[in-house]
Amino acid sequence: MKKNMNDQIAKLHPVEIWENFVALNAVPRPSKKEEKVRQFMLDFGQKLGLKTFEDPIGNVIIKKPATPGMENRKTVALQAHLDMVPQKNKGTQHDFEKDGINMLIDGDWVTADGTTLGADNGIGVAAIMGLLASDNIPHPPLEALFTIDEETGMTGAQHLQEGILEAEIMLNLDTEEDDEIDIGCAGGIDITAKGKYNEIDTDKNGKAYHIKVKGLTGGHSGMDIHLYRGNANKILNRLLYKAAEKGLKVAEIHGGGLRNAIPREAEAIVVLPADKVAEILEDMQNLSETIKVEQARQDPNLNFVFEQVDMPQKVMEQQAQDKLLKTVYAAHNGVFRMSPDMEDLVETSNNVASVNVAGGQIQIDNLTRSSVESTKEDLANNLKSAYELGGLQVELSGSYPGWKPNPHAQILSVMTDLYEKMYHEKPKVVACHAGLECGIIKSHYPDMEMISFGPTIQGAHSPDERVSIKSVQKFWQYLKETLKNIPEK
Repeated sequence: MKKNMNDQIAKLHPVEIWENFVALNAVPRPSKKEEKVRQFMLDFGQKLGLKTFEDPIGNVIIKKPATPGMENRKTVALQAHLDMVPQKNKGTQHDFEKDGINMLIDGDWVTADGTTLGADNGIGVAAIMGLLASDNIPHPPLEALFTIDEETGMTGAQHLQEGILEAEIMLNLDTEEDDEIDIGCAGGIDITAKGKYNEIDTDKNGKAYHIKVKGLTGGHSGMDIHLYRGNANKILNRLLYKAAEKGLKVAEIHGGGLRNAIPREAEAIVVLPADKVAEILEDMQNLSETIKVEQARQDPNLNFVFEQVDMPQKVMEQQAQDKLLKTVYAAHNGVFRMSPDMEDLVETSNNVASVNVAGGQIQIDNLTRSSVESTKEDLANNLKSAYELGGLQVELSGSYPGWKPNPHAQILSVMTDLYEKMYHEKPKVVACHAGLECGIIKSHYPDMEMISFGPTIQGAHSPDERVSIKSVQKFWQYLKETLKNIPEK
């Protein structure tokens, strides 16, 4: 393990953000395991003497009065989520429920040693902490909203109660390009397909192999879906489907993980008939080389491994295997529809996030996203039909709304004018294909104007995650100037 550089990172400029980010990253905070970070944030607000409380679902709210002379400005809610995606490279020793993040500096980037960094959304959280702790930054009345479980269900936003916040404007600090102002986002729905199958005894004359798909780039299943990075589950299935024509039998399949991460790795235990071992291996190796060429630009480190292993006791019954491989092949993955209204915006997509087949049980997890409810439903029904034709039971759950853009919002005018004044160029006013909490929060507070922005973060939801140091400096200055220029009530 490389020596961590957390102490050096805490001294980076602006110290108001980096000190808090280092302190935050010392606290374990995987999604749905936020008990420690919630207490950390409650302690933080209470030590500052600010009104600090936790709502029934576990969101933490801290309120701070305006600085002198700004009492008549509109109240601003500053919002970020406390949880982080717990992803690590194979071979990395890290317990996300017990260990803090081991951070490194690489030129202009802060990254982590073999794990996700938690800049998504830890930099936003740290910036809000810096503002709450400051005694020399002018600002209107502030309401800090730290939500829970954004990454695996948006539970905190879903259960946010009406009346807790008084703000007329919300600044969500959870986007990943520092020249963008986000005014809209996609909604989403979880699609889970489950089934059972019969197992049969293995032909002991065959040979067993462990097939691995490794080294894919992966990334955020919303923000990166248009980049056509390889999905390990789909690539592995392509190999198995082709080889099954010559007698390959599946014993187990395991691929992917979190719904909001493009799968980087997948593996299978298979049995090859004794008289076709060399032929099938050659076919799979040839196909793997073809796939490498296809994915060379998006996934330059893609790698395939074929290792002989001990013979498994059981394999899938033939009819069940045929149905499974055809079903996974048919399941749509990637961009489904581009927006006809906003240039270069993905409207609707799906991520075949995980495939697990073992011991007579099948489970396939998907996350479908769309900024348009009707096409979200259309793709959900598309996938539901494919899985049900394959004999699987399908559950649709966790649906949340998108955030409809409002190009006429007063705060948008303020922030675009300010950006041009500060940086002598126009910002990109965009909507994103990620599941920001803004749409859900707006369902509770429909009259609240909302903007989302943040520093440049790359590789979110993967161990390649990194945040630009210069971009954090730019973000901090822009955030402070925005608060100085909040309109009067």
